[in-house]
Amino acid sequence: MPCDTSIIEAPRLGEPYLLTPGPLTTSYEVKEAMLRDWGSWDDDFRAMTRKMRDQLLALLGDGRADYDCVPIQGSGSYCVEAMLGSFVPADGKVLVMANGAYGLRAARTMEYLGREFHLVNKGDYMPPRGDEVAEILAQDSAITHVLIIHCETSSGILNPVEELADAAHAAGCKVLIDSMSAFGAVPLDVSRVKYAAMVSSANKCIEGVPGFGFVIARKDELAAAEGNSHSLSLDVHAQWVTMEETGQWRFTPPTHVVAAFLKALEGHTAEGAVAGRGARYTRNRDVMVAGMRKLGFETLLAERWLSPIIVTFFCPADPNFEFTQFYELMKSKGFIIYPGKLTVVDSFRVGCVGQMDEHTMRRVVEAARETLDEMNVASAAPPQAALDERKILAA
Repeated sequence: MPCDTSIIEAPRLGEPYLLTPGPLTTSYEVKEAMLRDWGSWDDDFRAMTRKMRDQLLALLGDGRADYDCVPIQGSGSYCVEAMLGSFVPADGKVLVMANGAYGLRAARTMEYLGREFHLVNKGDYMPPRGDEVAEILAQDSAITHVLIIHCETSSGILNPVEELADAAHAAGCKVLIDSMSAFGAVPLDVSRVKYAAMVSSANKCIEGVPGFGFVIARKDELAAAEGNSHSLSLDVHAQWVTMEETGQWRFTPPTHVVAAFLKALEGHTAEGAVAGRGARYTRNRDVMVAGMRKLGFETLLAERWLSPIIVTFFCPADPNFEFTQFYELMKSKGFIIYPGKLTVVDSFRVGCVGQMDEHTMRRVVEAARETLDEMNVASAAPPQAALDERKILAA
């Protein structure tokens, strides 16, 4: 059930809101959970690890009995590399469907791994589609895996995972999903999308803090991954075997981060799990986008592709607008926004995730209005050239 957003409190200790896709604003209870030290080999911490793995699997829906969860130390990019290096054998080939920085980073990772890949770069405005995937797979029988970015946060686009996965499975390929910024708020039911492996991170939609990510994979794929990895530290199979045999992480775990994550999972459950959290984030997006558009800002993406995670806006054409000043003035009002990550046009991003509700988002819009006034920006409308380019590239 959707949550009562009145439970969302302002950050304590005078902290600004982090309007980013993670790290994000966490609850006081999540922060407080890190005040105790834990022994990494102690039975209490082993129990915490087991509980965390089980609770993450509970989010998968029907079919979860075929899957297991393997936490990996490090940031989300560590987990993406661990997934690619562990589940793609040396003679495998990956179709990387990119429409932003994180798809391109995955392709770069494949270069470092020295493994074959086929990159499709869709640019910033549009998602890859199932018919494109089907055509490529029909032409290249060497492709064994398809990598899908669930939410491409460099633009804020929510990619059509089910459609892409269906095309991959129809061609006999395995599906790998980077759901770093979507898992926990956007449904990814394994009874519908039968992926071989998926990765996400503690500091995203579950609203924990940075320090580890996790791989959720079919047990048969985990067993078959033995010997594939290029890395000692990023070997998902080895981590899985050790956890199953001993309950321990192979190397020093981020104990405080795990404790905080368990507290975050409690909040996630209380809010209504995936459906409840997704509903709040969607409302955050809708309120914020409507308000920003009233100020004259334009979104990079068409309505149907906007994710509930983060939204990209064109920078105004007004000569008085300068992003660094806009950023600092917004920060002084308690809101840290995200710079753009596009190569084509000047932009910035506003996140919808973390311990924020629609009331917070109305304050964000008001802060943006005040900031434009202070900068003597008469109009937040983007350059016409940016709108023309969007129309052409999105056609």
